[in-house]
Amino acid sequence: MVIKYLPLLSLCLFVLNAYPQDQEKAIIKTFHSISSHDLLNDAAELSSAKYGGRLSGSPGYQAAAQWIADQLKEAGVKPGLNDGTYLQYFPNAYSDVLNPGSVTLMSGLSNQRKEYKFPDDYFPGSNSASGTVSGEVVYVGFGISAPELGYDDYKNVDIKGKILLMETGLPYNGNDSTLKKWEKYSYHRYKFQRAKELGAAGLLYVSKIANPNTLYLEGFVYAHIGEPVAEELFDGTGLKYSETSTAIKKSIQPNSFALNKKVQISASTKHFPDSRSCNVVGMIEGSDPKLKAEAIILGAHLDGVGSPGCLFPGALDNASGSIDILAAARALATSGVKPARTIIFIFFGGEECGLYGSTKSVESPVWPKEKVLCMINLDMVGNGTGFHLSNGKTYPELFRPFAESNEKYLHRDLSSNEARINYGRPRTDAAVFDKAGYRTLSLWTTGTVKPVYYHHPLDNTDALTPEIMEDAAKLLYLGVLELANDQTIEAK
Repeated sequence: MVIKYLPLLSLCLFVLNAYPQDQEKAIIKTFHSISSHDLLNDAAELSSAKYGGRLSGSPGYQAAAQWIADQLKEAGVKPGLNDGTYLQYFPNAYSDVLNPGSVTLMSGLSNQRKEYKFPDDYFPGSNSASGTVSGEVVYVGFGISAPELGYDDYKNVDIKGKILLMETGLPYNGNDSTLKKWEKYSYHRYKFQRAKELGAAGLLYVSKIANPNTLYLEGFVYAHIGEPVAEELFDGTGLKYSETSTAIKKSIQPNSFALNKKVQISASTKHFPDSRSCNVVGMIEGSDPKLKAEAIILGAHLDGVGSPGCLFPGALDNASGSIDILAAARALATSGVKPARTIIFIFFGGEECGLYGSTKSVESPVWPKEKVLCMINLDMVGNGTGFHLSNGKTYPELFRPFAESNEKYLHRDLSSNEARINYGRPRTDAAVFDKAGYRTLSLWTTGTVKPVYYHHPLDNTDALTPEIMEDAAKLLYLGVLELANDQTIEAK
């Protein structure tokens, strides 16, 4: 076992050692009640077809949220909202993808026709309009018009009525103040809106990842394709897709041109613009008359990417993190030793759609921010052999209880790092809280032992290692309990 970072260990005593022997026995009894078998069963429940991939805003997600609320209630975790309920609602439009649709190369070299295959070659657009579009293919790099940065992928290229081949992300990749100037151009919604307003008929997005964090535009049909399809569309140009993309990033100079290919994209979808989703919020009230005014927040996103063409179960991303927190909540609620501070559990909706749930949490907080000790986030904590608890070197007093618990009881590799400013767009729920001024820690796994199928139909329970999920829940239980009972730490 290696702990890569354990600050001031020689000056600290294990918190459990400070408990009377009978209380320590009660803690260990609860610790051993956390079972990988139970966690795997719960992950299988959330990943099952009845929830349809838990797309935020959909009836399937709502059913999954209610299941979590029922589990919290059964465990004795109280509703976390002031009105005595578990569900915190917010607007969340979504689209049902009714079938895989199609992507077809209509003409190109030797006038060949080729039907691309789902899910090997493409995924349908999660927010595509319904219909069929066809047109000549034009490569437009990153699809950005940024005059103040001297960059325009659309300069001197005709895209009206064309199908665009477009990159995700940005040509600029540094994490510095310059990246902040590019941030607004990194959003998929900006890229789609810009393409539509310039007259594009449709889009092939070079990122074969199911993604509901996009924009529904009436009449605008799109699909996600893998790099092999992009390379094939470059055939006959004298250039390679990968080399062209790399050159744009290196020079930060656009290179857009027609590919002399014709493509057809078909999609069958139904859009629900007025839907809503919710966070699931539970609470264990602190037992100390004074310290219970302070809270620790544990969060994980409950939603997945739905069923764009088939079921995307979302087992690792993020049934795993949700179930880890649920198991810790059960343990903390039934523990023979009660937390002195209040513990709040938030299962976020809308993370995959654009961090809607965590944004709702910071804009309509269930606990005063100045009384929150920290927010701890879990995402994809279900495949690996070790742990990484981010920001621990910046907040050693928050990291210490987890490091000590791991050293004494779990013996997993545990690493950490210093917090650093992210100048790009927020990509995790923890980043939303961090940007709002909360101290945040994020628990991840290291030493991946199974293939990771990110936003993919194969992200099912076979992609999980239940043993690391068990230890993640145990680490949360012990670490949070110690943190909640540590009177030397102050909320900031």
